[in-house]
Amino acid sequence: MNIRSVGLSLILLFLISSCKDKKSSYLEFNGFAQGTTYHMVFEKSDEINPEKLKSNIEKILHDFNLSLSLYEDSSILSKINRNEETIPDSFFVRVFAKSKQISQLTEGAFDITVGPLVRAWGFGPDEHKSFSESKRDSLLQLVGMNKVDIREGKIWKADQHVSLDFNAIAQGYSVDVIYRYFDDLGIKSYLIEIGGEVRVKGNKNGAMWKIGIDKPYDDNMIPGENLEAIISLDDRSLATSGNYRKFYVENGIKYSHTIDPKTGYPANNQLLSATILADECAIADGIATACMVMGKNKTIEFLNLHPEFKGYLIYSDDSGNLKTWMSEKLKGFIDE
Repeated sequence: MNIRSVGLSLILLFLISSCKDKKSSYLEFNGFAQGTTYHMVFEKSDEINPEKLKSNIEKILHDFNLSLSLYEDSSILSKINRNEETIPDSFFVRVFAKSKQISQLTEGAFDITVGPLVRAWGFGPDEHKSFSESKRDSLLQLVGMNKVDIREGKIWKADQHVSLDFNAIAQGYSVDVIYRYFDDLGIKSYLIEIGGEVRVKGNKNGAMWKIGIDKPYDDNMIPGENLEAIISLDDRSLATSGNYRKFYVENGIKYSHTIDPKTGYPANNQLLSATILADECAIADGIATACMVMGKNKTIEFLNLHPEFKGYLIYSDDSGNLKTWMSEKLKGFIDE
């Protein structure tokens, strides 16, 4: 699943050096899934076979991909977008429900029916831009969570041209799936990272887990190479969305991959990166995307109204300088 790059990276040197320490009680493994990388660190236990654990995780992620990937022709999502007779599986049903929840919470700033606009702007699987002003109104008629539903176990669409795009929530939900699997196995302390979305539990050798937030500028293409801040985290999920790695420039104008469902255009505001902390990674993932649509001021209003979430925002001022804002309860956990 080729899901967007995000502005978050692990402090891998810290993790790897700790895992190689002979006194360490932690193991780790890395791999590729969903068109991206994953990195997991977990507390060693005689009851856990690391090779079997990794094999089981890759099976879960493979099945997840066959449900929700836009880039897999045989996935349930692809079949539904082609209007083929298909029964949504449990992954699909749960992510759909989370998507509706986030859409309502953000007053439509997050919307999985934005797929036709994403493709028209050239950010879909074929990366072919076909957007035009004349198409805008007709494409907007296909956008809206009221145009799709699950009824009696099947997808209902108001128009057969409605298509879904879970890219702004699927990776976060895959983290949720894996961390619940770890919990079921009785693993007491872990870090799970898939494509930059993270869940941690407990601490590591008495220290909180450290997560790096990248500086959001266009040439910063390597996660972890140039950090803006480090967040100390425990028993929490974290996701970051940004518009500085997936974009293109045409006729001197920069077009980001985050499409505003209400206007039909790529989001264009001062907010460069939004990091959200929440109990569930799917929720953090979706809200981080919605923040990029809402922009700095509306995001701050939203976070002040919803103290159950914490946010760390990086934005540019009127002079183009990088500035930051963070939730009050996040202060003390940030090293800038």
